[in-house]
Amino acid sequence: MAREAKTAQYIEAVGRRKMAIARVRITPGGKAVYTVNDRDLENYFPVRELAETVTSALTTSGNKETFTVTAHIKGGGQTAQAEAMRHGISRALIKYDAGLRAALKSAGLLKRDARVKERKKFGLRKARRAPQWSKR
Repeated sequence: MAREAKTAQYIEAVGRRKMAIARVRITPGGKAVYTVNDRDLENYFPVRELAETVTSALTTSGNKETFTVTAHIKGGGQTAQAEAMRHGISRALIKYDAGLRAALKSAGLLKRDARVKERKKFGLRKARRAPQWSKR
């Protein structure tokens, strides 16, 4: 049994921010359609700033209207998910065209922001907050 070849080949990359992980696929030659967890971008990120964060990688590279973007995101909050998706789109664009690396790197879109919440330790109230000390 022969498998049917897909007509549009996609480029896949993973983006991360805090606890959010985004698996991003960009398909060249399509319309500018964004799908996040089987929902459209405006529906998934109703805040305009978050939608602009997601599209900033394509805007910086000058390819805003030439890719169809599909993403599956898990974990984190809304802002972390938007930044993880941006990171994934940036990585996928470099796989598509290595010449875009300089523009994306100078804009700071290739950095993996690894700051995560520190775990709570035994004997403390929070990660570093100790119980109030009393002399007597």
